[in-house]
Amino acid sequence: MTPILSALAGALIAIAVMLLKQRYASFAAQDPADYRGKGPDFDLRKHLSGPLICEGVIFGPTGRVSSRFVADMTGTWNGTTGTLAEVFRYDSGSVQHRAWTLALGPDGQITATAPDVEGKGTGRVEGSGVLLRYRIRLTPEAGGHVLDVTDWMYLLENGTIMNRSQFRKFGIKVAELVATIRPAAREARQLAAAE
Repeated sequence: MTPILSALAGALIAIAVMLLKQRYASFAAQDPADYRGKGPDFDLRKHLSGPLICEGVIFGPTGRVSSRFVADMTGTWNGTTGTLAEVFRYDSGSVQHRAWTLALGPDGQITATAPDVEGKGTGRVEGSGVLLRYRIRLTPEAGGHVLDVTDWMYLLENGTIMNRSQFRKFGIKVAELVATIRPAAREARQLAAAE
């Protein structure tokens, strides 16, 4: 085999391994069915309801923390339709507002819209996990890019929600978010008990 053919074969094998890894052994490879029957059961109307506190970090493309935030959220529901109002306060001093409209469908299906989301987000609740995929337009200050988002939330036994999201442009991961979401009332009780 010539050196050029050897290099080409090596490159093709490397690409195939990367694609297989992404498909079967990565964050993106998760499926809601992976959490079927694993409790506690995530009920959006219960666990994303009332005042909530969210704390998190955003990792940039180099894997380093590029931003930290604390958010106040309020979830309200009318049957199978809900609103999740969010106010993010970033370590830079900037403040961002978002209001999600969530609709629950049959078999755990979810649709979601927000002013900075292009089209509709779609996802599913299964067991202790929630998947939501959508396209988000960044603010002009952040470049105005449209990113593909894969957003997973995992309900823990104490009611805290762990959130992990990956943001991609042209299939390349450009950012990742890791956050906790918990009832604000519990936070107030913990502060009162500590005093």
